Formats: sequence, structure tokens, C-alpha cells
Amino acid sequence: MFDVAARSGYPEDHPPRVGFFTDTSVCIGCKACEVACKEWNLVPEDGLDLLGTSYDNTGDLGASTWRHVAFIEQTAPRREPVDLGMPSLPASGPSGGQETAEPDRELQWLMMSDVCKHCTHAACLDVCPTGSLFRTEFGTVVVQEDICNGCGYCVPACPYGVIDIRPGDGRAWKCTLCYDRLGDGLEPACAKACPTDSIQFGVLDELRERAEQRVERLHADGVSQARLYGADPTDGVGGDGAFFLLLDEPEVYGLPPDPVVTTRDLPSMWRYAGAAAVAAAGAVVAAFLGSRR
Repeated sequence: MFDVAARSGYPEDHPPRVGFFTDTSVCIGCKACEVACKEWNLVPEDGLDLLGTSYDNTGDLGASTWRHVAFIEQTAPRREPVDLGMPSLPASGPSGGQETAEPDRELQWLMMSDVCKHCTHAACLDVCPTGSLFRTEFGTVVVQEDICNGCGYCVPACPYGVIDIRPGDGRAWKCTLCYDRLGDGLEPACAKACPTDSIQFGVLDELRERAEQRVERLHADGVSQARLYGADPTDGVGGDGAFFLLLDEPEVYGLPPDPVVTTRDLPSMWRYAGAAAVAAAGAVVAAFLGSRR
């Protein structure tokens, strides 16, 4: 696997690259990760915006939302109830809000705790003019807010729309993967607080192996739609340091289906711009000399 820390100048004995594997199949939407992230990192409260379309009250990742639990409501084929030996309501009793306009279908939730992807090829690093964004010895990407000048170049550079400028502050903020905790041998606050182990932290290579085994098990259990997102080192961003097991297409979760590092064409663009500038200068000189003759 591409050694991002060595590429950034760290010695060969640097720690292994770490990251997140988020298994959405066991996420219960409790938002403990959101709360733990805010409490540990002193991220300001950004309001409880009742969107009216979902139990999601944060809407998206942002400068003051480093973990975002998305709620996606769907309809699915109705399943036969399982007899748990519990008292039941009469047939004419309330339906518990699970009825739909289609009698053969029922409501279901997809839930996912989203976070910064800590890309292998991180465009935000490429465009930062002050070095505020840097690669750590753990392979993660962190913002040093004390030297961020608030230029905002990193915001459109991110293919996932993760990093943002905090209103009233003017600087860029995002998940640090709890860089301060990693230095003390602790796991990030969100993973520590997750009650179902939906958010798993560890060495990235080991997490990828574990994730592949989980997908195989779900496929064997009949969950054919289970798939990994961001785990492929050959994708457009070189693989993510935070990847996901999804139960539907990435677009359903608000994720780009084929993310690409937005700075990949910069070298050729500069070459073309340079060639155009030389050609323009040559035309000006030729015109000047022609006018003198």
C-alpha cells in the first residue's frame, strides 16, 4: 500500500497508517459519536436544526460537525414478523407507524456516521498555501488552526465536501482523527463511544481485511447489496483512510460514486498555461517587430 507518511518525509520507523472502518449495517443512529467528538475536541454546538424530513438534525459535515449521522428512510419488501413470545396487539391495533401506501412494503432506515475520509491523495493538502493542513506520522490529515489564514482554497478542493470555514471564526476546520489521542495510544473519541462497534479504529491494512470478511459474511447471509466504499487503493483518491460498508449505492448516502482527487490535472493545466503564455509572448514580439519594419 502507498506509504503516505514516508512520502510526507517521516522516517521509516514511523507508526503504521491508521483509520476508520464504519460498518453501517450495525449503526443504530444513537449519535454518541457526534456527542463524543464535540466534547473531546471542543467543537462548538451548531444548533438542532429540525429538518422536517428526517431524524437527522445536523444535515451534513461542516466546520462544527466533524461526525454526522445520516438517516435515510426507505421502503423495502415487507418481512414476515418473528415470534418473540411477547404479548401482541390485536389486529385492529395501531401499526407502530410502519404502514405505507403499498401493503407489501414497509419502512426501513439506513444510518451512517460520516466523517472526513483522510484521503491517500488529499487535494486539500495540495492547495493549502500556508501549510496549515499537514499529513501526520499516522497517515491522517490535520488542520493547524493557528496558522490557517482562512483562504478557503481547501473547501472546493475536497471531493467529498468535508472541510469548511467556520462562521464567525474564518478558519477551516474538520476531523483530526483525534490526533492528540493517537499520540497517547488512545483510540479516537467517536470510536470509543460507539456502542455497537459500527465505528472501528485501527491499522488501515487490518481494517481492510476485517471489512472484506464482514462483506463476505453479509453476502453469505443474503445481504447481497453490502459493499465497501473508499477501501480500494486504486480509486480516484488512492483509497480513503476512513472507509465504509454500505447497504446501498453511495449516492443514497450522499457520497460521490466515483471520487477523484481534484488536483490531479494541475500539472498538465500549468503546462498548457505556460505554453499559452509563451505563444502569446511570441505573438506580441512578432507583431512589434513587424510594425517596426
